[in-house]
Amino acid sequence: MAKPAVVVVGADKGGVGKTTVSRTLLDYFSANNVPTRAFDTESPRGTLKRFHPEITEIVDMTTTADQMKIFDTLNAVSPSVTVIDVRAGLLSPALASLRDIGFLDAAKAGQITFAVFHILGPSIASLEEIAETAGFMTGAKYFLVKNFINDTQFFQWDQATYNSYFHRIKDATELTIPKLNEMAYEQVEVSSVPFLKFVANKGIHDEAANYSFVLRGYVRHWLANVWSEFDRIRLTDIVGSKPVTRNSEK
Repeated sequence: MAKPAVVVVGADKGGVGKTTVSRTLLDYFSANNVPTRAFDTESPRGTLKRFHPEITEIVDMTTTADQMKIFDTLNAVSPSVTVIDVRAGLLSPALASLRDIGFLDAAKAGQITFAVFHILGPSIASLEEIAETAGFMTGAKYFLVKNFINDTQFFQWDQATYNSYFHRIKDATELTIPKLNEMAYEQVEVSSVPFLKFVANKGIHDEAANYSFVLRGYVRHWLANVWSEFDRIRLTDIVGSKPVTRNSEK
């Protein structure tokens, strides 16, 4: 059996686009034929589940029962990758919980593949989150994600200050999520479908839809750029998936 992989997407700051990044990851794994399940910690009403209802379960990650639901099943379910969309303010407590249950030790010992996509905002407070998470990253693949989806500007960061935080974590890797045309993003939100289905002009149940050709083009181009970042870090290799012929997103 393949070694289970857990991908945590989060930030302590709200409004930085964590769920958007989780959605691109689920589309990416789907296109690369990587069996994936997801947990949405926006309990009791989850945003990720609205877009990926068939593979997503809403959990309260602060409860022992739901922690068991996630981590006691890593070797007992067929999907090899588990994506956890961590709600705002919960990243540091969630990592502390993973330490307390021995998950981080298991990752350090190579029993589990663990990756963290830390979504950064433009403020120094967001950089200070790096200092909070640094102590938990031994044994993890750590990605610092600059997400421009919400028209974020990172002008507040002095490069020297940024570097002083960034270099606290050995082997941290930067990722950039480019901005998506506002109208295209809004239309995908209204349609409540994954980005891939919007591009393919399909509804939530794969029925034919009638989305704008122009807006579908914007989403297709944007998604290809996001996926090129995932290809650059060899994400499928990280989660232990064999290379496959990707379902076309073009």
